[in-house]
This record gives sequence, C-alpha cells and structure tokens, in this order.
Amino acid sequence: MEFRHLGRSGLMVSEISYGNWITHGSQVEEDAAHACVRAALDEGITTFDTADVYAGTKAEEVLGRALKGVRRESLEIFTKVYWPTGPGHNDRGLSRKHIMESINGSLRRLGTDYVDLYQAHRFDVETPLEETLRAFDDLVRQGKVLYVGVSEWSADQISQALKIAESMGFDRIVSNQPQYSMLWRVIEAEVVPLSEREGLGQIVWSPIAQGVLTGKYLPGQPPPAGSRATDTTGSRFIDNLMADEVLRRVQELKPVAADHGLTMAQLAVAWVLQNPNVSSAIVGATRPEQVRDNVKAAGVKLDVDTMRKIDEILAPVVERDPAKTVSPASRP
Repeated sequence: MEFRHLGRSGLMVSEISYGNWITHGSQVEEDAAHACVRAALDEGITTFDTADVYAGTKAEEVLGRALKGVRRESLEIFTKVYWPTGPGHNDRGLSRKHIMESINGSLRRLGTDYVDLYQAHRFDVETPLEETLRAFDDLVRQGKVLYVGVSEWSADQISQALKIAESMGFDRIVSNQPQYSMLWRVIEAEVVPLSEREGLGQIVWSPIAQGVLTGKYLPGQPPPAGSRATDTTGSRFIDNLMADEVLRRVQELKPVAADHGLTMAQLAVAWVLQNPNVSSAIVGATRPEQVRDNVKAAGVKLDVDTMRKIDEILAPVVERDPAKTVSPASRP
C-alpha cells in the first residue's frame, strides 16, 4: 500500500480506502463484512469511509465492531452527515442541532472518541453555511473531529465555504468526496482546479463505476445473478451506466488492462489514482478476494499512451458536465 496526503493537510491516507456504502448492514451478512475489513487491514488499508445514513445507521455499527481491537491511532476513520437518520424534521440536513446530535450517534456506533474526517454529505440549501461551518469548527475544537470535508459539493459551494472559513477563522475544509471514474469525470472542469489551488484532496467513490468497469456486464445480455445491477438497493445507482454502448466500449478496455497485467477493476482504480488531486480511491466489497484484487492498483503508473488510449475508447460515453454535481433543492 502507498499513502498520500489528504489535500494540503498533514493527514496521510492509504491510496486505496475501504468504504461500506450499500454493503455493510444491508447487502452482505456481518461475518462477510468483517472478513472484508480484515482483508483490507491485511492488505495495508488504513482508511475507512462510512456515513450515518448507510443501511439506516447500521453500517457504522458493523464497521465499529469490525475494527474493534485494532489500534485506533493506526486508522483513519471517516464518516458523514446530512441525509435523514430518523423521522424527525431535524433528523437531517446540516443544522447545528443535527450535526451535534449526529456526531454523537456516529461516535457511539463506531466505538471511538473521534473521527479523523467528518464530511457534509451534501450541501444543505436550508441552513446558512456559516451555521454549518461554525458547528464543524466547534467539533474540531472539542476533539470529536480532526478534519472536516464535504461530499458532492459543487465548485461554487466549496468556494463559498472556503471564503467564510477564512473570514471567520473557522477550521478549513481539506477534502471533497465526489463520484469519479473513467466514465464519470464531472469534477475535472471546475472542482479539481479549485481544489488544486486551495489545497483540497479528492476521496473518490465508485472508481469502478458500480462494477461496470470490471467488464462483467455484457451488452445485450442480462446482468449476472447476484451482481449489484440485480440488487434492489444497488441497482438504482447503476442503471444509467448499463446502456449497451457504454458496456460495448468498456469491453474494448480488456486488451489495455491485459497489456499491463491488470484486471479491469485494477485498471479502473489505477486510472483515478493517476490524477494527482486524488488522495484516495474508495473501494467496497462483498467478498475478501475483491479487496485483495483492488488493492493491487496501488502504486500502478499508467503511461501517457495508455491514458490516451483509454480516452479514445471511452470518449463518446464519458460524462463531463460539471452541472451533474447537484445537491437536493430542499432537505430530503
């Protein structure tokens, strides 16, 4: 495993991080989840990402139990706040009330006194940004949170937050967690240039495009039994990637991966890590062997010709529109 700074901060994170969105507490049994976490630790992954909303708060509980007994100082544990975690009108969003209550719940479920990174899971249009940032800053001062970040914020929203933090002396955002893959490049036009200037690192999710970039989904054929595309929870996140034209072009990447001695998944993860603004790529897993396969992308260097070839193959099906980074128009 190799390590990178989280943006311009002093925090080091593993190039490959382990995330338990969709899987822990919902798609796989707990013993399988624990086996995946053990595999991640064995492979040198030290960075673990979750969120209070995953599996209705159960994912944090599963991760907390899976990491029990591991030296806390050797880990970087990330979680998030925004989406509903209860039926109440204040059980959502980025108000001071919800942030303060949510961090306490997350710490309890994770079995830790602090999280290394606390992230605003989306932008809350119904809360003054100053209120959110002051609450985050208070959590840093209380020692419950070491660093703060955001997830799926637009460049304009990030810029607003940085200006407010600077003017009011609040702790500064150090990271953004966006979707990013060979097929989904919406952060490249605006978010990445801003982040490079301001010292934010990207912790990217779905680098394998929900499994599409593994090549297991074939054009004109039904998805394999037991795959994410057949799961009631996961399928809604993959539907827009299942067009035959997308799947056909993904199949054309197989020789590129083979030429480098990589699996398709390893090529996909290695590709996002070529972007110097990416601090870590989040991988999920339902089986330990998936973890062991994905971590082999750490440290892989793809030459210019290979990156150009990938672009040539995928160009017609790549999404690049920065307007695709959108938070809800009102609280969910």
